[in-house]
Amino acid sequence: FANVFIAIVGAGVLGLPYAFKRTGWLMGLLTLFSVAALINHCMMLLVHIRRKLGVSNIASFGDLGFAVCGNVGRFVVDVLIILSQAGFCVGYLIFIGNTLANLFNSTDTTTLSLSLSLRHLMGVSPKSLYIWGCFPFQLGLNSIKTLTHLAPLSIFADVVDLGAMAVVIVEDVKITMQQRPQVVAFGGM
Repeated sequence: FANVFIAIVGAGVLGLPYAFKRTGWLMGLLTLFSVAALINHCMMLLVHIRRKLGVSNIASFGDLGFAVCGNVGRFVVDVLIILSQAGFCVGYLIFIGNTLANLFNSTDTTTLSLSLSLRHLMGVSPKSLYIWGCFPFQLGLNSIKTLTHLAPLSIFADVVDLGAMAVVIVEDVKITMQQRPQVVAFGGM
């Protein structure tokens, strides 16, 4: 439960206020509920297909692809899952790199000169260094075969995620009360 919760309620939920700001409240709600309905429909289709096939040894999405379309189905499903998970990993690495770069990017002359010297010597930005610094840890986490070993960390991540959401909600309410930003129904896609 903890792993599923942190996967669904991750950094994407923290970005919802920005998404609603860009799309407008009505378009944001329409998009959010449309995607939720589509995801629910797809989950129900997976359950329906498994029951209709009557095969009890389906333990993964790849097995389901094999039961429906043979080896080609397994291959396509496994490749799409790998691409999806790799996309999530890249998205999180970029999120972490941006956050660390914004956190440690200061007007302090020592930090600024270090940043400029790194850019001059190595040709990379500090954001890139943060991303590449996180990469070995990401590979280590990806090598864990069963998620049950991550349960204590997932529960900790759930608590931190809920705390971060509370901070975002409180800050959004404060900004709304102080500045009363213009609320639009359709801000674009």
